[in-house]
Amino acid sequence: MPLEMNDPDDDESPRRRRFEKPTSPWWRPITRSGRIFLALGVLVVAACFVAAYLTIAHFLERDGRFRIAGTGNIEAAGLAQVSRAELIPVFGEDIGKNIFFIHLSERRKQLEQIPWVQRATVMRLLPDQIRVNIVERTPIAFVRQGQRIGLVDADGVLLTMPASRMTQHHYSFPVVTGLDARDPLASRRTRMAVYQHLISELDSTGQHLSEQLSEIDLTDPEDARVLMPEQGADILAHFGDEQFLTRYQRYKAHIAEWRQQYPRLAAVDLRYEQQVVLEMAPGSGPAVTAGDGQAAADATPAKPSAATRTDEPAKPIAKPEHRPHTKPSPKSAIERKREEARRAALARRQKLNNAGPNGQAQ
Repeated sequence: MPLEMNDPDDDESPRRRRFEKPTSPWWRPITRSGRIFLALGVLVVAACFVAAYLTIAHFLERDGRFRIAGTGNIEAAGLAQVSRAELIPVFGEDIGKNIFFIHLSERRKQLEQIPWVQRATVMRLLPDQIRVNIVERTPIAFVRQGQRIGLVDADGVLLTMPASRMTQHHYSFPVVTGLDARDPLASRRTRMAVYQHLISELDSTGQHLSEQLSEIDLTDPEDARVLMPEQGADILAHFGDEQFLTRYQRYKAHIAEWRQQYPRLAAVDLRYEQQVVLEMAPGSGPAVTAGDGQAAADATPAKPSAATRTDEPAKPIAKPEHRPHTKPSPKSAIERKREEARRAALARRQKLNNAGPNGQAQ
């Protein structure tokens, strides 16, 4: 029987395997001494990095070239309504401080607390400069609070400006009421959204119809009440919260007839599809209704009632079905509608006062 012999050239030969040297990555030495030397090398490199960092940090901290010497080292761009006198106190504690130890994010938040500042950017300019870029708020309406007239932007932020400066800017806005600084910011923002919708819709035809508005009451965001200047007296028009252009055109088409028949006309409620409610001045009689396509002469006055209040905006009178002995009296319809409107208004005010998580006061 022949003997089995290993080929000397075979890679699997035991003799060849005995003389082969084991291989391993450099970062994982096989011997214990190799692992010790590798660990010592890593420690030395890490110590060098730490020492270099501390040396550079100490140098930057102690070197006077990186200190904010004074307010002249603070540059500001984008200032129009905000003055440097309002901006510099934000950096008061940074004067004489190393530029690398100034908290830029905190300074940005402090700058954005200034009412006229909408957005701010703060950056370092080596070796010793701080640059501030300001984006200011843009007013879109006058706002009246008591006897004071100010400005308000699209977010409902109330802005102050001297009257002489307003004159220089030639602002031409309607006056907005119904905004209070004590209201949550989210509530004011909602009211200003109604205002912007009203203005943009009236101006969508290119005729700049919003210039004919005198004052807009946004107390109820679901009913924009607009003071319309007419010859001899202003008329309060209820525009609701939609179809502003359609309701404005309906008002303009019939106001001359309404005023001719009712010289003591004080308010017009345009929120209903098929009719409008005409309210007289206090002491001049109850509210009346007119169909949308009818002239004021066709309007049927409601019967006077001791319970009817003419100093409140009148509500539409439901059109009863023509059935014998079941037609409700105008008096009961008016009172019922007004009571429903009062309850709805109260519920809306409570909802606005309980604004959501973004309703922090400004």
